[in-house]
Amino acid sequence: MIERLTHRWRRETAEQEAAVAAGTMPREEAYALTFFPPAFVAAVDAALEAYEREVAGLRPPTDEAVWAAVERVVEALNDVDSAFDHHIETMTREELSEYIEDVLADAGIDVEALLERRGVDEAAGAWRDW
Repeated sequence: MIERLTHRWRRETAEQEAAVAAGTMPREEAYALTFFPPAFVAAVDAALEAYEREVAGLRPPTDEAVWAAVERVVEALNDVDSAFDHHIETMTREELSEYIEDVLADAGIDVEALLERRGVDEAAGAWRDW
């Protein structure tokens, strides 16, 4: 199973908090403290966890069911972004888009073929506001 982004974000934040506390990193260089505040990470984590469970439970993983799951997670992330004053930045946007597709691939779905059948370059694009 792939590592959820939010687990990495929490780890990076903890490492940088420790480095700032130890005096080995200036606070202004601790990007994770700004980009990944705990409430934001918790909200994203909840959306991704629900998505992972939904994709894992698709039997069979039809295109329609897969696209419905992708739409739900993207719309949930849109809500998170809106609630946190459009906090999702370029780097995070790219990571989330890639993660959405990685979850599909981890479930055995041929993402390239899925995208091709839909005529799109990325799964999240159709619904993404972030």
